[in-house]
Amino acid sequence: MAKLRGFEFWRISLKEASFVVAPMVDQSELAWRLLSRRHGAQLCYTPMLHAQVFVRDANYRRENLYNEVCEEDRPLITQFCANDPEVFLQAALLAQDYCDAIDLNLGCPQMIAKRGHYGVFLQDEWELLEKMVRLANEKLSVPVTCKIRVFEEIEKTVHYAQMLEKAGCQLLTVHGRTKDQKGAMTGIASWEHIKAVRKAVNIPVFANGNIQHLSDVKRCIQETGVQGVMSAEGNLHNPAVFEGRSPPVWEMAEEYLELVKQYPPCSLSYVRAHLFKLWHHTLQIHQDLREELAKVKTLECLADVSRRLRLRCQEEIARGKDLEETEGCLPFPHWICQPYVRPVPKEPVANGNSQGSEVKKTVCQKRALEVSDGSADTLSKNKQKKRSRNPNKNFCPKQRPKYIKCEQCGNPKGNKCVFNLCRGCCKKKAYKEVADCPSHGLRFKTKAEKRKAEKDETKEDSEKSSSSPQPIPDPSTALQEQAQLPL
Repeated sequence: MAKLRGFEFWRISLKEASFVVAPMVDQSELAWRLLSRRHGAQLCYTPMLHAQVFVRDANYRRENLYNEVCEEDRPLITQFCANDPEVFLQAALLAQDYCDAIDLNLGCPQMIAKRGHYGVFLQDEWELLEKMVRLANEKLSVPVTCKIRVFEEIEKTVHYAQMLEKAGCQLLTVHGRTKDQKGAMTGIASWEHIKAVRKAVNIPVFANGNIQHLSDVKRCIQETGVQGVMSAEGNLHNPAVFEGRSPPVWEMAEEYLELVKQYPPCSLSYVRAHLFKLWHHTLQIHQDLREELAKVKTLECLADVSRRLRLRCQEEIARGKDLEETEGCLPFPHWICQPYVRPVPKEPVANGNSQGSEVKKTVCQKRALEVSDGSADTLSKNKQKKRSRNPNKNFCPKQRPKYIKCEQCGNPKGNKCVFNLCRGCCKKKAYKEVADCPSHGLRFKTKAEKRKAEKDETKEDSEKSSSSPQPIPDPSTALQEQAQLPL
């Protein structure tokens, strides 16, 4: 059978899928995909897999794809990150029998992608990308697809998409954010970019970004004209987003945990991360169980914490708290599946001048920075761990002791430095003046005196040996020694 292409591939292999679960590192594993499919998802991607590791490591292949074969889990697209055409092809050939298409990740903006030189950090290397997509399109028995981020310029984004289509990409997912829109700088995705790409190419296009409710999905399709809409964070906080429902969190959590037991193995870190996302709003209130969820080491213990969260929520419902005003201006009570929206950032001020901050806010929505007073409630997890090891450790900048500056460079000086300098400046001065500084462990003067003493001692020994009289040989003894020599 000839390989399906473009819209034919979307209609037949993908069954005209419009509701798509995104490829998410360590988060779109089999159990989560099956949960999402039960609640409206029509197409799922595997987590991003590293092509080079997939080729090299049989255990990695087995744990991340081969063991997850399931009839319910189709249609399925396997995503790889890669920066070498041959390696990408080899990985795709090993995976193509277990999925309906191979996707090249050109959208990951994280630091690990920058260090590994893949994802969105390849978006300027068009010649390399064209070669990768073209080779895969020629050699694979399944279609090759791509997931990209946009450039700031719509026109450049359109040319980028057209280049990938010409190289052989059969379906394009466009995340409407730039390379720099991530983390606290995530901001709003541009549907204008997605709409422009959809009009410019002749292959199916999926949109990604700004999807939190089913109404967002419908509005995105209507405004951009895409064939499907992909959800990542919206799906993680509410697996029933494509059903248009907002069920109680425990309903989704318990169903997910049952799937984890039914389709092992599943890494405990994946399960923990999913429960943190599902129970996100509730865990802001029940901090004790948040700490316990972070520490437990077995699936049964994770399930027990989730059960106790359910019981607490049901007690609140019994007290009629669901009729009261919701916490933190949430649209629903905290025990209902709903998206997490980052708080509006505080007004940035630099050198007493906030000019230009309004422009910055329109580009991105930053997570508000919290001012820590050193209390346990406001410390980061890393600082809380440090405090658990050292309860007396002080994290409050106002209460930290003032240090005396080095007289030369301004760095903190050594408390007992004989020159009142930091170690770097002290070392230079001590070396130049052949001096000692016990505080910094510098012994230039002592070592010089030791070397001089050793040199003087050696010189004295040599003088003694040269001045002592040499014994005069006895002539008769010499004649006897000669007589004993063989002829």
